[in-house]
Amino acid sequence: MRLKFEINYHTEWGQNLYVSGSCDELGKNNSTQALPMNYTRDGNWEAGVEIEKKNINQISYKYLIKNGSEENIHWEWGGDRTLDLSKISGDVVLQDAWRSNKDIENALYSQAFAGNLFKRNKPKRRKPVKGANCRLKLIAPRIGKDQSFCISGSCKSLGAWDPKKAIVMQDSDFPIWHADIKLDSSELEFDYKYCIYDHKQRKLVEWELGENRFFSSVSKSKDQLTVKTDLKFRYPFGLWKGAGVTLPVFSLRTKNSFGIGEFLDIKLLIDWAVETDLKIVQILPVNDTVATHTWTDSYPYAAISVFAFHPIYLNLPAIGKLKDNKEMKQFIKKGKELNALSEIDYEAVMNLKSPFYKKIYDQNKKQFLKDRGFKTFFEANKEWLVPYAAFSRLRDQYKTPDFTKWGTYAHYNKYKIEALTSPENEDYDDYAIHYFIQYHLHLQMQDVADYAREKGVVLKGDIPIGIYRNSTDAWVEPNLYNMDKQAGAPPDAYAISGQNWGFPTYNWEEMAKDGYTWWRRRLSHMASYFDAYRIDHILGFFRIWEIPMDSVEGLMGRFNPAIPMFKYELKGNTLHFDYDRFCKPYIREYMLDELFGEDRQEVENTYLNRGEDDFFNMKDEFDTQRKVENYFALKLSGSNKKDRLLKIKSGLFTLISNVLFFEDQSSNGQGFHPRIAMHFTYSFKELDDAAKDALDKIYIHYYYERQEQFWKGKAMVKLPAIINATNMLVFGEDLGMVPDCVPGVMEKLGLLNLEIQRMPKNTDSEFSHPANSNYMSVVSPSCHDMSTIRGWWEEDLDRAQRFYNNILGHFGEVPHNCESWICREMINQHLYSPAMWAIFPIQDLVAMDENLRNENSVAEQINEPSNPKHYWRFRFHQNMEDMIKARDFNNMLKELVIRSGRDGVE
Repeated sequence: MRLKFEINYHTEWGQNLYVSGSCDELGKNNSTQALPMNYTRDGNWEAGVEIEKKNINQISYKYLIKNGSEENIHWEWGGDRTLDLSKISGDVVLQDAWRSNKDIENALYSQAFAGNLFKRNKPKRRKPVKGANCRLKLIAPRIGKDQSFCISGSCKSLGAWDPKKAIVMQDSDFPIWHADIKLDSSELEFDYKYCIYDHKQRKLVEWELGENRFFSSVSKSKDQLTVKTDLKFRYPFGLWKGAGVTLPVFSLRTKNSFGIGEFLDIKLLIDWAVETDLKIVQILPVNDTVATHTWTDSYPYAAISVFAFHPIYLNLPAIGKLKDNKEMKQFIKKGKELNALSEIDYEAVMNLKSPFYKKIYDQNKKQFLKDRGFKTFFEANKEWLVPYAAFSRLRDQYKTPDFTKWGTYAHYNKYKIEALTSPENEDYDDYAIHYFIQYHLHLQMQDVADYAREKGVVLKGDIPIGIYRNSTDAWVEPNLYNMDKQAGAPPDAYAISGQNWGFPTYNWEEMAKDGYTWWRRRLSHMASYFDAYRIDHILGFFRIWEIPMDSVEGLMGRFNPAIPMFKYELKGNTLHFDYDRFCKPYIREYMLDELFGEDRQEVENTYLNRGEDDFFNMKDEFDTQRKVENYFALKLSGSNKKDRLLKIKSGLFTLISNVLFFEDQSSNGQGFHPRIAMHFTYSFKELDDAAKDALDKIYIHYYYERQEQFWKGKAMVKLPAIINATNMLVFGEDLGMVPDCVPGVMEKLGLLNLEIQRMPKNTDSEFSHPANSNYMSVVSPSCHDMSTIRGWWEEDLDRAQRFYNNILGHFGEVPHNCESWICREMINQHLYSPAMWAIFPIQDLVAMDENLRNENSVAEQINEPSNPKHYWRFRFHQNMEDMIKARDFNNMLKELVIRSGRDGVE
């Protein structure tokens, strides 16, 4: 059998096209052995090869570009193309179109669209057309569920442009459509177009836009099959757009939950989304965060396992009923009491649910351990499940999640843990109960995932940028993380001292050695339950804000990786570099007066050494923020002067951070990193104007110019390997200090970016306007890390006045309260934006209704990023059952969605 490959692609100088495939003749998917193609003219390339069809029923292949070397390869976008050879006897000509990775509609081929929103009800496979010598294929996922693509053309076999004779295409390989046609010898060239056929109306209802397409086959052989593949239906109704809602699972409220939102409650949120034509439901991370058994475990981004779900999200009755009816009723009664609270009592909920898990496990363990479903789950997940169960048991046994304090188990040993968790051991139940809990979490979450897909609602998860320091992941594979570093974020308007998340940073070099297996496993596991996900702080894949362990505040960090400024460069910028002046805390007497006031003398005596004149330096026992933090942790315990002590601690932090450069520890004293926000330090303010100008140029060069290509290269190595692990739709949270290279990389990789109206990417503007967003983005008026629309409006009326006049376009004085009509205008601005998605916190949506909104707008904020000890306990004040019955509001919201063209109806 002879295969001929034809494709049109206009290369640049030095580039050549190749085709790589699964058979020997195409190099067995090895790019170094790919079949070279020959250039003919007008961008056309072709290659022919004889293949041995024996024992081969199908081949897969893909096109690629080489630019002079094997290291400079560019593959076309998408998965492998396939050709079924089982029913082909003659030669095959494959006429293909290059799939660009910059096509903004590539997202429509993801699981969120092709596997959910556009999923076919019952794809049908028709009988093959005998003697077919032409196969037209269209790759297009976007079409109504009661519609199919069809073909009409100039030749008799395609109906001679008669709409009633158009050929309906098959969707058995959706989103690839095809139609086999038997052409006679007079029909080797013809014009054609794709159309939409509506099965309910039983007629062709829409023609694609643009010029006619053209088919040509040079062979008159009856045995040759020409397969022409076209990309994209040219829609006459614009780009697809949708809207959605976001709410953490713990914040959900239903009449049947136990003091906190649970997995099964998501189904009611999905029902409400269907009522209002919202197509996506976004939640925060739902992994297990139980580390201390206190309310501090409420922080959803500090998971003790990136695979395990949080036990708090289980619905108790759905697991089973206790045989002791009285005891069961007591659990339900207490659950109702907790459910009536305005906020989550995290510890009370865990103290209610944990004993229930133990009792129901003890009651049902014999049947459970024999259950076929559990055994299947265990075999599929034991790689993470067994270490997680061991971690959870040892955490409780040693009364700490800090595995370095676990004696003989401080260092993970697979064989030792397998022996520890053996079913033969007396304490096996202490491990198996965690299998039991995770299995039921899997069942309930899978039920939710299946329900969302059945209802045509995309479930969007969240991938935290970091892992918890005291976690199963760090215990099992500590080599994958920089355990001596902390991840965080530089200062911004919401956290002026920066953020220190406490997570270890990733050891990307180590992760790359096995092709990022840990990431691929993590995302593949997630894809069972979600069709889309948000990468929290995607900027961390370019560079992460890394803080030394001896520091506490985020502003003591620097970007890693980053190219330092070397001494010779600093001197070249006319700066006299004085290590002691620039790299050590610069402390003078007047600073003590300003920072400590009446406590100034005590601070000097306790924490400082006096130097020459009015200069000071920190005493050795207080010369890092971590030492100060640990010292004050003891002093604050039980003290009745906490405000005073906190003021002194904050002032000491300021003194220690009063530096201009951090030395690069790997540069042998030659490289230095400018401290973020150095312009606000005492040290900078005391410099002469010439030094300030020199430092200002160095600062701008270092943070906004020097690293761009370096960071781009790092991201282009890591991100493709990770996002290609699944077919989920990928969103990147790209807020904060965004390098110029980020938008280009996200565009190239087909990632959707985030646009928050009050956090414009253009630093010259105070606000952004949703109308200026690009298609590959999601717009939102707020997120969980900030106040809601109403809270933001009412916390600064001067700012609200500017927004009211300049963005909403109103004259006059701003209303003091963010009234429902104002919220509606802001929601509408986002709905009418060009962005693919407009996703709203549910608090912002109900703000459009005076009867549904919360009376206290401040109580609606989920997180305060500036507070590392924030208690995540927000619960939506309305029951989802009541939201579903709120007909007037739901109809109003649905009408807004439909009018803006975000209802997903073609």
